[in-house]
Amino acid sequence: MGSEKPAQRWAALARDTNETKIQLALNLDGGDFPPDTDARLLASVAADSHASQSSKSQTISVNTGIGFLDHMLHALAKHAGWSLALACKGDLHIDDHHTAEDCCIALGYAFSQALGGASGLARFGSAYAPLDEALSRAVVDLSNRPYSVVELGLRREKIGDLSCEMVPHCLQSFAQAARITLHVDCLRGENDHHRAESAFKALAVAVRTATTRVPGKEGEVPSTKGTLSV
Repeated sequence: MGSEKPAQRWAALARDTNETKIQLALNLDGGDFPPDTDARLLASVAADSHASQSSKSQTISVNTGIGFLDHMLHALAKHAGWSLALACKGDLHIDDHHTAEDCCIALGYAFSQALGGASGLARFGSAYAPLDEALSRAVVDLSNRPYSVVELGLRREKIGDLSCEMVPHCLQSFAQAARITLHVDCLRGENDHHRAESAFKALAVAVRTATTRVPGKEGEVPSTKGTLSV
């Protein structure tokens, strides 16, 4: 008998509030988007944007209205191996907080839904990522216990139109909604753009490692407790 094809690890959502309107589709293994992807999002994927990329294995399109956030989420998706489409219309006339926070909450929730649990997976992942003089480290546990420690040492007020205080908050919001334990540290670097981008790239590689299916461990929960559901 042939082995069963692994289940699709994907999710789509639309999240509308008085502050933001978000459509998102995520496939943790790259490739196609789920069949229930919002039609508004599919239309935006077809349009060109500065944070879009298409290859035989991935489709990425990010438009949050905040250019540097688009750049960071594009890098995260690319190096994690995801296909990601995200469109947001937020209350940027107020500031960047609601838009940045809500996009990362939505992404974390979609990640949790797409993952479906840690059975058969590596569970832990860690990575270093350099960007010129900057070096960051990320460590991930698919623990179902949301917790994050993020130390990036950013000094500027803003990078582009994204407040530097929102960069760690975005990572914290993602970890909370994704229900993962996350530690991200920028170990060195002079340029805040480089420090932030190396952090997102390190997170991407750590997540890719943690979500890897382990041959021969199908259906096994990677925990001495026998469960990660509670």
